[in-house]
Amino acid sequence: MNVKNNKRRKESQEKIERAFIELLQTREIKDITVSELIKATSLNRSTFYANYIDIFDLADKTREKLENEFSDLFADYDYFNERTGALKMFRHIKENQIFYKTYFKLCYDDKFLISIYDSKRAEKEHIDKNIKYHIEFFRNGLNAIIRLWLKGGCKESPEEMEAVLKQEYRGR
Repeated sequence: MNVKNNKRRKESQEKIERAFIELLQTREIKDITVSELIKATSLNRSTFYANYIDIFDLADKTREKLENEFSDLFADYDYFNERTGALKMFRHIKENQIFYKTYFKLCYDDKFLISIYDSKRAEKEHIDKNIKYHIEFFRNGLNAIIRLWLKGGCKESPEEMEAVLKQEYRGR
């Protein structure tokens, strides 16, 4: 019986996702095949298709899982009383580099990190007339900083990266 949340099914999904993430570190998504994943996991082809439509469905589900994990990181974040979000984020990135490299490799970063954008702070500072441009600028700049940091192996400390972000954001 293949119940959606049974233990064996979850274990199979995790095996497939791990193998997929591992392959993504050295290959492009279009170059990864179901046959390779099945061989890497020692699972049956039918197990893959019982869980995913194709490689791109696997990519979408992996992205969704990564986004949920990132959202959980900031679930209790208080934008009004706490100013340590950037440090918390950079620490998480350094500890989970493969996670973030995979997310960026999947090219789903067009909405990445918008969940930590402090729109209340922007309103307070009267950045409202062109807020959509401000958000886009902030998000893309932050993504670029994170990508560069990841590419360099996260050599700078999370504290140094927080300082970089604050300096670029001019203490707003």
